[in-house]
Amino acid sequence: MQISAKPTSMRNTYGDTLVKLGATHKNLVVLDADLAKSTQTARFGKAYPDRFFDMGIAEQDLMGTAAGLAASGMSVFASTFAMFGSGRPWEQIRNSICYPNLPVKIAVTHAGISVGEDGPTHQACEDIAIMRAIPNMKVIAPADSVEAEKIVEYLADYYDSPVYLRLARMNTPVVFDSNYKFEFGKGIIAEQGRDVTVISTGVMLFKALEAHKLLASDGISAEIIHMPSIKPVDAKMILESAGKTRNVITIEEHSIIGGLGSAVCEVLAENLPARVKRIGMTDRFAESGEPEALFKKYGLTGNNIASEAKKLLNR
Repeated sequence: MQISAKPTSMRNTYGDTLVKLGATHKNLVVLDADLAKSTQTARFGKAYPDRFFDMGIAEQDLMGTAAGLAASGMSVFASTFAMFGSGRPWEQIRNSICYPNLPVKIAVTHAGISVGEDGPTHQACEDIAIMRAIPNMKVIAPADSVEAEKIVEYLADYYDSPVYLRLARMNTPVVFDSNYKFEFGKGIIAEQGRDVTVISTGVMLFKALEAHKLLASDGISAEIIHMPSIKPVDAKMILESAGKTRNVITIEEHSIIGGLGSAVCEVLAENLPARVKRIGMTDRFAESGEPEALFKKYGLTGNNIASEAKKLLNR
């Protein structure tokens, strides 16, 4: 798999895809919480003002209203920043959305340390963990704008459960093409390998692909797996790959506590012994800075993935 195009914006794609879907899905409604220009849902509001609701700085009301609209049969997307969409209204998400299993699509932007200069108050690195813990909630983190578009299209017709869709602020390299298809609980083997398994989610896929090239130059064959569906996670793919390599690295723009790394370790601990190294935020808050500088400081780089792979292999 190759990085094939100039970096593009997931949130721009999100806004444009909602507008496109609004023409064919007359029951599609979009809610925001005073951040519509940043999440790009303002585009839907301009095109369909009667189906767009800005709830102001009131995230609990955002989720409560989204629950009511979903209960009325609407296809509902509720958006804000990841920090505000997962933390402030957690009780409303748990009791008003997940407990009655209402199909609200909570589509958040500005997740992880790639939020950058806005600093630790806005860098949601715990959101996957707290969403994973709620019964009925599904959790998704696309790698690029193409995948984000296909997932939003899929979710517009999805009514089986609540969903937490995690989008990045930064422009990300394009990896997928128009043939991409999303399915809950399915990972994607980006590169075949035999020595070590590298499992990424979200924007970390392009870092994992960088590591693949670095390791290949040293004669190490790395299997690269992208895991857009974190809950449910693709246990079958994890076990098949780990059974082959017995060495696993996870890489995520999130705390290593409760995120992708934890999900992978849970699968392995109950089914298959393997050596695992989790790469992500290690029980700490990040700093303010440019995304790439933060990735380097906290080890979310191709070079660090390759280094940790060599340590696992004792090379």
